[in-house]
Amino acid sequence: MTLNGWLQILLFILIVIALVKPLGWYMTRVFTGERTFLSPLLHPVERGLYALAGVQEDQEQHWLTYTVAMLFFHVGGFLILYALLRLQGLLPFNPQGLPAVPEDLAFNTASSFVTNTNWQNYGGESTMSYLVQMLGLTHQNFLSAATGIVLAIALIRSFARASFRTIGNFWVDVTRCTLYVLLPICVVVALFLVWQGMPQTLGAYVDATTLEGTKQTIALGPVASQVAIKMLGTNGGGFFNANAAHPFENPTALSNLVQMVAIFALGTALTNVFGRMVGNERQGWAILAAMGVLFVAGVTVAYWSEAAGTPALAALGLDGGNMEGKEVRFGVALSALFATVTTAASCGAVNAMHDSFTALGGMIPLINMQLGEIIVGGVGAGFYGILIFVIVAMFVAGLMVGRTPEYLGKKLEAREVKMAMLAILCLPLMMLGGTAVATVLPSAVASIANPGPHGFSEILYAYTSQTANNGSAFAGLTGNTLWYNLTGAAAMLVGRFFVIIPAMAIAGSLAAKKTVPASAGTFPTDGGLFIGLLVGVILIAGGLTFFPALALGPIVEHLAMIASQTFASGG
Repeated sequence: MTLNGWLQILLFILIVIALVKPLGWYMTRVFTGERTFLSPLLHPVERGLYALAGVQEDQEQHWLTYTVAMLFFHVGGFLILYALLRLQGLLPFNPQGLPAVPEDLAFNTASSFVTNTNWQNYGGESTMSYLVQMLGLTHQNFLSAATGIVLAIALIRSFARASFRTIGNFWVDVTRCTLYVLLPICVVVALFLVWQGMPQTLGAYVDATTLEGTKQTIALGPVASQVAIKMLGTNGGGFFNANAAHPFENPTALSNLVQMVAIFALGTALTNVFGRMVGNERQGWAILAAMGVLFVAGVTVAYWSEAAGTPALAALGLDGGNMEGKEVRFGVALSALFATVTTAASCGAVNAMHDSFTALGGMIPLINMQLGEIIVGGVGAGFYGILIFVIVAMFVAGLMVGRTPEYLGKKLEAREVKMAMLAILCLPLMMLGGTAVATVLPSAVASIANPGPHGFSEILYAYTSQTANNGSAFAGLTGNTLWYNLTGAAAMLVGRFFVIIPAMAIAGSLAAKKTVPASAGTFPTDGGLFIGLLVGVILIAGGLTFFPALALGPIVEHLAMIASQTFASGG
């Protein structure tokens, strides 16, 4: 580890913290229907969209109606994207003449982008036309990100309101989020990325002749516009197969920094939105502090492990850390930071190959996802995810003192705790269940690139990433098979919607409750004791659930590395 590496990590953290309040202030005004500096330009467009869709702006919805509207919205998005993928060969803006995407891969891809996962069992430049990249994938990047944000806003309203039967209007919320938040920021980010050297063109791929005299095809396309929302919306799906490690998708160290900041920006700002809407900004800062503790711990371990390298490298005199699978323009520090950021935020973009990380360096992304996408998390999804853990933490605190738990004046009773546990338990069901079946199925095992514990980690990472709606991969697993396409799609759908529905049920229940005034026995939830309790509950829940699986994969691999034991292919 170097001082320069730590300074780069510190710079990133300071920029993210500096953006929390201004973005939180702006987003609060957007979702409370207040005037913003973009209102003169965008409000007529907003009203026009409502008129076209027949939406009553001032008519709010019950939590069940809100959730059903969201589900139908996603069913429609899935069908449109699936049709685009299957009809790709007949549609325009396909200069390379790419054929239709096979049925099982199309099903997996449509499930992936609708759920904000962006898991890719394909190479973008060799599989997807420009039309599908723009109208299908980029379009869903906006809508799935907006959905995550507005669901978090609905849950925030439930804490901020008392004796309400409604939690907002899904159509109004998703329109405002897309129009006032995602689109304006993405335009700015996309223009910046073009300035940094990222392509944005509808021209055909370019053929070039190398110095050796061989022919090389250089893939181009409308890259910057997709990368902007893939990062801001924590989608992560790359235009190119190499994702953010590709020089056209992440040209410079500055573009790398801006992309990492974009990944965290809206997720961290939502904590400030929460504080503002419940009338106490310290509540939001406390939740952000809990996220921060987990993030800093993760990036420290990842950076240390990658900088330390392996005994085999040290024996060869290579003491510069583990550079396998990393870009020289980013180095060890920024690769470890990016891996921690993208999995803490359930983004899934990668600027280095996680499959080439050391055992402990690769374990950190796994743990980030297994904790339930709550360390910032996907835009919105991370925030309603950590609020679910807040409910569990307050329930534990109530058990310790023999008092009915409450949070922000709302009594947390059996219904809320049951829904919270349902949301939490569906994740290990798919992560561990899918891994267990795949590791004993010969056709599934045949897809791994490495024998021994690392091969197990490849399978575990795949189901963890898809269930957590992250989308990053160890890359050593051949995922484009019928088994992994279908079971992966199931994991993504369960990981998204089996968390959303209980979260919305909690929102409806809390919104209808009266607010109880704080008393001498009320547990303070804006200080260090609450932060420690929340972090402890998250780690204990994750540790008890996933430690056995981690012990079979990265932990035993690390112990084998220390003993200089290797695993030969076929051994």
